[in-house]
Amino acid sequence: MLRFAPSPTGDMHIGSLRVAIFNYILSKQLNEDLLVRIDDLDKEKNIEGKEKEIIELLSLFSIESKGVVYQSENLKYHQKMAMQLMAQKKAFACFCSDDKLNELKQTAKKEEKAYSYDGFCSTLSDETVLNCNAPFTVRISKSIENIQFIDKFKGNLNFTPEEVDSFFILGHDKSPTYDFACAVDDMLYNISTLLRSDDYLSNTAKQIHVRQSLGYDKILNYIHIPNISNAETITVKFLVDEGFLPSAIANYLVLLGTETPSEIFSLEEAIEWFDINSISQTSVEFDIEKLKIINKKHLEAMDEMRLSKILGFADTDIGKLGKLFIGEYSTIKEIKSKIEPIFSEKTSCKGFDDELAVLKKCLSKAPYFDSFDDLEKYVMEQTSLKSKSLDNPLYYLLTGHNNGPKLSTVYPLIKNYLGEIVK
Repeated sequence: MLRFAPSPTGDMHIGSLRVAIFNYILSKQLNEDLLVRIDDLDKEKNIEGKEKEIIELLSLFSIESKGVVYQSENLKYHQKMAMQLMAQKKAFACFCSDDKLNELKQTAKKEEKAYSYDGFCSTLSDETVLNCNAPFTVRISKSIENIQFIDKFKGNLNFTPEEVDSFFILGHDKSPTYDFACAVDDMLYNISTLLRSDDYLSNTAKQIHVRQSLGYDKILNYIHIPNISNAETITVKFLVDEGFLPSAIANYLVLLGTETPSEIFSLEEAIEWFDINSISQTSVEFDIEKLKIINKKHLEAMDEMRLSKILGFADTDIGKLGKLFIGEYSTIKEIKSKIEPIFSEKTSCKGFDDELAVLKKCLSKAPYFDSFDDLEKYVMEQTSLKSKSLDNPLYYLLTGHNNGPKLSTVYPLIKNYLGEIVK
């Protein structure tokens, strides 16, 4: 089983979505389940409703999973495993104050050494611990040997006991720390492949230490992929709100720094040929202008009815109307900005207010015309307007804009809505 483990402490950024997409593709290729685990242990930083937003976004991108679980639901297992380690002398109570720990960190900094816990509390006798009423945390005992593992991209990795350190596994309130909870959860859910950002390499070493200390000997497959350098500046919600199609966003995130047989493809197509080994082993940068190009191509290939529904209608003519603007614009938001004014009330047309009023009265009583030429002829006969006095206010009345595609092209696509348009 694979897992994607977002945290509800902020908006999902594109780097996280890319990891989710790669996990989804790999789960399909390996014929294994994908689990979504919400890492919600940091109660102070959790934002209400974010976990729901994350789940909705994954659904929007058609990322299927076996289910959604919450890390906080496993608290009893985290604490049970911590007590097991303490009973086996593989973890210990730490009574060191924050001031003492800060002092150790400052000393290490002055000596230009990497900070590691001095192990003072690990030497306390059971009697001393039992007789101490001070609040305490729980630390895992420092590893005796180096922590080694193989990563798909990084190769053989080796972390010394000092690098892994004797880190906290339970806080003062006996809630589990991130690395401890992740390690236990990956055991509980029998995770076999762990694909995530290479920011987590040191975390992986700590989590392996936890599992080894608990006697868990299953070897996971590790794939730590390079980051998108500007990932945290761009959220998925922002891109969706700006009118980028989920299919285009997914297309670009797979394409970004990856060798692909074509530039434009669906997620389903990517499952057929995607090769995890083709991912760039260096950091890549997200280019929103490139995404616009890809989004435009997805819009061009989209079925008119589907485009219409995205625009808020259920009419192939509106889908065709939307495609008239793809040459100039590249997002749903931009296309909507051209279509919505068509159906908005027009109360004023600069320099042609009187003519606009005449045209509105005329068209509100006009019979149905199939072609624009017939409509224009009727209007000219009924109003005696011509040239700019006709063309300018009529274009504005029918489109909500002063320029754009020819009315002879637009009208056949909006003729069934004429009564609503000229209200």
